[in-house]
Amino acid sequence: MKNIAALMLISSIALVSCKKETKTITKVDPKTGKTVTVEVPADSVAKVAENPAIKDSLGIYTQTFKLEKGKTYPLTTYQRDTKTMTDPQGKTINGTSEATDEMNFTVNDIKGNVYDLTLNLVGKRNSQTAQGKTVIVDTKLAIPKEDDLKMIWNINKALTGNKLNMKMDTKGNVISITGFDAIYAKVSKAVGTLVKEANQRESVVASLKESFNEKVLKDQFSKNLTIIPKKGAKIGEKWTNTENADPTGSIKVTSNYVLKSVGNGVAEISVTGGIPKKTEKKAQGPITHSMSSELVQNGTVKFDQNTGWITNQNITVKTTQIETISDGKQTQSMKSVSNSSVMVNPSAK
Repeated sequence: MKNIAALMLISSIALVSCKKETKTITKVDPKTGKTVTVEVPADSVAKVAENPAIKDSLGIYTQTFKLEKGKTYPLTTYQRDTKTMTDPQGKTINGTSEATDEMNFTVNDIKGNVYDLTLNLVGKRNSQTAQGKTVIVDTKLAIPKEDDLKMIWNINKALTGNKLNMKMDTKGNVISITGFDAIYAKVSKAVGTLVKEANQRESVVASLKESFNEKVLKDQFSKNLTIIPKKGAKIGEKWTNTENADPTGSIKVTSNYVLKSVGNGVAEISVTGGIPKKTEKKAQGPITHSMSSELVQNGTVKFDQNTGWITNQNITVKTTQIETISDGKQTQSMKSVSNSSVMVNPSAK
């Protein structure tokens, strides 16, 4: 009996020692949309600062930035596009392209509510696969042997390894980005090794200036770094952003955002929307030509609650385009479907 009692005592001690500490957290039930309180293991709960960058006041969450001097924050963008084209005879052609831009931001100084940052351009990678063949242009690899890829590699290589200076306030407003002229000069020199004609060299640099300048980067960072409205948002609240999808402004992309949850160190926002299906028809005599297009997007964006910095974005975008020609007796159609993954700081591709 003593042995049995001893065994029972040992068992009860073991059970007590194995019992994990729990912590109560509040989150939104994805099925009902209601706020619920649940118990979770204490070691699964991230530490949240007493005064985090993303915090609520009377249930309204606002986003600011609380970055540390001397620390570096990543912003790697990745996009993968898979395109399938189907001709009138039903034959399909598939192609895949990938693009990665690796950069990060180092906090040099903080004066008042303004950050002095160094934008480090770390690396660029592009790849295309079609008909069983893959070509890669990667600044971390050797220059490609193909002549038509050497120019791209030279430009990308000249772009990376550079630094820009950026001023941003604690609300995420980018005040200035400087240092472009030195990069343009570096690219011009790199292009000069392959292009001897001065006019062609100037044309390449002019084209780069249109896509890589202060305004373009400001627009990119404003979309990536801050999503929660300046006025703030409640859990479950929806807001919408519309922007031009073409230079004329006749086609608009709508992004619908919902603040899904804030807690456990993470603020999560869902993204939906796109471009509604649109069909245009033109007739010339007995021939009718029609074009329909549609874009649908869906995904999530996550921010670190303590710093306000984006930790991950994963959005899928599906674009469908159908071109049809008919003479009233016969109809032929060409279909193009593109499935894209648009990520920021991807943990896996």
